[in-house]
Amino acid sequence: MSGKNLFALLLLLFAATMPAFAQLAKPAETEAEFEKNYQWRIKQERLDGIYIPKDLVNAFEELNRLIEPSAKATFKSATEDEVVHKLFFSLGRWISQKWGFYEGSRFSHYLKSLGVSYPEDMSQIVIVSYHRYLNKKPLEIKVQIEAIKEKRQQENEERMKKGTVIELERKKVNKN
Repeated sequence: MSGKNLFALLLLLFAATMPAFAQLAKPAETEAEFEKNYQWRIKQERLDGIYIPKDLVNAFEELNRLIEPSAKATFKSATEDEVVHKLFFSLGRWISQKWGFYEGSRFSHYLKSLGVSYPEDMSQIVIVSYHRYLNKKPLEIKVQIEAIKEKRQQENEERMKKGTVIELERKKVNKN
């Protein structure tokens, strides 16, 4: 997929769906307030005027509705690696912002129930699954989720290996 085609895909997607990109709601100040907002948000069909899919099939239907046929054909003809790497910070960001992956939504809650916790991982699952759906390939959701979990675990282990001890504290044990 050429850079021109990807750019055209992004322009068509954003032109069709660009009301307000950022949400203007005040962030929760306490964990209890966040939880209350989260419980409300996961029950809503629309947030900030945007329709929120209830599951992956519903997300595919919504993407089919929003994306122009020519842009969809370009997306479909790209390789899976191309759509993940080249569209993650555009389509992926749009998905996570519009469909409430950070603050919670019924779709993010559904993805969490499958074992996906991070908004970036949720976006990746949607992008890869939509690409597979368009190409009539098995979605293999469980395999995707396991691969993401393994990658996160490896990144965590690498981070721990590279970390440095800030302060070492020794305590005497009183044997009384």
